[in-house]
Parts: sequence; structure tokens; C-alpha cells
Amino acid sequence: MNSNYLATIHRFSGLNVLVIGDAMLDVYLDGAANRICREAPVPIVDIRDVKAVPGGAANTAVNLAQLGATVHYLSVVGCDHEAELLKESLVSHGLDISLVICDPTRRTLTKQRVAAGTQLLVRFDAGTTERVCNKHEQQMIDTLNEKFHEMDAVVVSDYGYGILTDRVIDALRALQKKKEKTLVIDAKSLDKYSRVGATVAKPNYQELVTLLAITEPAPVGQRSEQIRLYGQKLLKKTGTKYVAATIDIEGALLFQHGKEPYRTFSKPVENTRAAGAGDTYVSALTLALATGSSIEVAGEIAKSAAMVILQKSHTATCTQNELRHYLGSSSKYIPDWQGLNNRLAAFRKEGKRIVFTNGCFDLLHSGHVSYLEQARDLGDVLVLGLNSDASIKRLKGSNRPINNLYERIRILSGLESVTLMTSFEEDTPINLLEVIQPDLYVKGGDYTIETLPEAPVVQAYGGKVEIMPFVQDRSTTNIISRIKSMDKQVA
Repeated sequence: MNSNYLATIHRFSGLNVLVIGDAMLDVYLDGAANRICREAPVPIVDIRDVKAVPGGAANTAVNLAQLGATVHYLSVVGCDHEAELLKESLVSHGLDISLVICDPTRRTLTKQRVAAGTQLLVRFDAGTTERVCNKHEQQMIDTLNEKFHEMDAVVVSDYGYGILTDRVIDALRALQKKKEKTLVIDAKSLDKYSRVGATVAKPNYQELVTLLAITEPAPVGQRSEQIRLYGQKLLKKTGTKYVAATIDIEGALLFQHGKEPYRTFSKPVENTRAAGAGDTYVSALTLALATGSSIEVAGEIAKSAAMVILQKSHTATCTQNELRHYLGSSSKYIPDWQGLNNRLAAFRKEGKRIVFTNGCFDLLHSGHVSYLEQARDLGDVLVLGLNSDASIKRLKGSNRPINNLYERIRILSGLESVTLMTSFEEDTPINLLEVIQPDLYVKGGDYTIETLPEAPVVQAYGGKVEIMPFVQDRSTTNIISRIKSMDKQVA
């Protein structure tokens, strides 16, 4: 099935998509709080990094571009500094911003988040939320009439901040009735779009509660079962062919007429700093449907794209490369070192930090999993070098490995933390390090930089070395000893 998904993702490239919706600038001010203010009992945050990225519908547009589509973005912003920052960022991601209208009477929507370490302290929102003026409303309608039928898909990203007026929605309805397109609606008030004839609506749980007038929201863990009962009602209220109801950690329910709902499952991720996963989900769902895929395939691909986002911080995007790697777990293993280096070159072009670690990973246990997760957190891409079977025999003895290389690859491919793998025949990965030259080499154990044989190689090409202690009382040798002890007791 993964090969089917990968073939679908390959067809994303070249699709033309129009996005219309509320543009925002997300600003992140990250720092440390080690003092209390004298004027009031509040923390003083020493800002160390400021990052401004597209948010709202603009983030949806960027995600579509990162996934391979040619994107045209239609919106109205102010004529202010925030608008310039937003447009510069959109252009840097390859978007056509010729359709973005600047209105001197409006302030660009901006959300500023202040965080100390991993703790979000406060968010400041500013910008115009009233409906656009008649002149710019007509300008958007004229653009829709001109561009709609040239597109493979159209995405509406309506946060309720005045861009999608009743007249604009009526224009969408007329265009969709004239010649149906893959039209995706992501809106806080979905009932406004019930007569548009869209392909799919994408409500989250809170929007579902509002749309269905649910008076008693279900607790986490029971929400999917609650919403499952409303499938046909949702299709009727939205007027769409499909409804993709996302329910946070419970995954999503995909409804269609005359069929049982299809459920996709999510994996809980402890990351309170991630934002924009819903925008990413919509983007991948749109492109998959635009290729002619079924709602089930589109839903699985969209879920996977959102999972990529949940491994990140701030308002983030998922690239086509990242999505391919997430879905193609069987292709995580690349035996050819030069082929591996070519894959890493694509990540380097995206500015990703490459982390490398190595080991036998014979009987996978919780210590291994924790170690690999920590290593992955030190960068963007984790490459794992596996000792070959012959190498393990030399290091561990003739009775090892317990699991051969193929079995170890299959097991490790299922870990979210591992991006790519390869293997080496030598006792150390020195030759491999000289070929791929990762930004950071992570080694577990009681080594020091001075006693680690790989350290001089890494430092010679300008890389860094990090020593991380293994989780105490967790080792393959201990597990084998316990099993042998149990066998003796049984005997």
C-alpha cells in the first residue's frame, strides 16, 4: 500500500492550486525566563530568537507549495511592515503573490507568541477582522472568475476574519456549479458553505461541536465514537461529497454517502509547540484528491503529513520529501552510501540539520527507543548506521546477533525518530562518516571526546560530536541474561 501512496505523492508536482482565505503572520519570540519583574509578579523573558512565518490560510498555501504544487494565493492584507514580512516569506517558498491585495485601511493579522524554553507564556493578536471593502471584494470575485477553472484544486481557508464574504462564497458556488473542481473547505463556520457543492469539508472537533449543536462534548478518548453517529447529518449540513472530521489524537473519521465511515489513527505526540497541523492535513488531502485518489487514500496521506508536523515546533510545513520518507518506511534503508548521501543532499538544500548515530540495535528495547528519540531531537534528520551481522559477531561473540540485519531494519523502520538507515561492515562507522559527513555525530555510552575513535574524523570536516549516556539498566545483554535465567528456572 505504501507504494500506492508514494505514487500518489509523486503526482502532486505540477498540480495548480488556488488558495483563498485569511492571511496571518505568526511571530515567535523565544527566550529564557530566569528573573521576576519588579513592577509586577511576572517573568522577564530575555528574547534570544525571533521568527516570523506565514500563518492561517498563508500557511496552507505554503504547505501546498512544499508538497509540490504550484500555488496561487488570493487574500487581502494591510500595507504595513507585517504584510511585507509575510509576502517576502511567501515568495521565498515559491508562491505567486500577485493576487494578494494590499489595503491601506487594514492591519495585517498578526499573532505573536512569547515562550520561555518550551513554555508558551502569552499570545498577542492584532489586525483587522472586519469584512473587506466592496472594492476588494469585487476584485477577489473577478480573480475567482478568471482563475477558478484553470486550477486543479481550490482551497478555502476561512478563519472568519472578513475575507470570505457572502458574495465571494456565492461566486464560488456559481463557479463550482458551472464546472466542478476539487474544492476543499476548511472553515470555522461550515454552514455558510452548504450550498457551494464542495468536494470535502474538514472540520476539527470544536467546529463539529458547533456545527452539530452538541451540548455535551465527549471527553478525550470518546470523541470519535460520538462523532461517528453524525456522519450522514454532517454530509447533509455541509453539502459536500466527503467530510474529513479530524479529532486530535483520536485521528480522523472520513464520511461519504452510502458507506461506513473510514477511520485513520493518529499517534500521540508530546509536543505543545507544534502549530499548523490542520493546515498541513488540508493541503495533503487536497492534493491527493486532485490526483483522483479515493478519500481513504487521501485521508491516510493527509494524516501522515500532519504527523510530520507534530514532530516539529512553531507553525511548520511538511515537504514532499518528508512525506515520502514518512510513508516509505521500507525505503528508510539505503545500503549504498553514495545513494544515502544523495538523499541527504536534498535535506541539506532545505536547511535541515543531519544527525548520525550508530550501533547494533539487536534486541530493540525501551532504552534504544529513548536514545534514538533524544538523538533525533538534536536535529531535523536522524541517520542510523547499523553494524552488519559479521561486525556484530566480531564485537559481541558468535551467538550474536539474535536478529539478523534484515529483521533489525524492519523493526527500526517503524520508529518515528529514524529518518534513514544504512549498514557498515567495519567495527566502527569511520569510513561511513567520511562519506556522509553529518552535522552532528551522537554516541551513547561512557565515552569521552578524547577516547571516541570517530571524533577526530567528525571534527576534521567541521562536524560536532555529542556523547549521550544510555538509559540505565536497559541493554540487550541484560535481556538475554534474564531470558537464559528464566530458561534455567523452567528447566
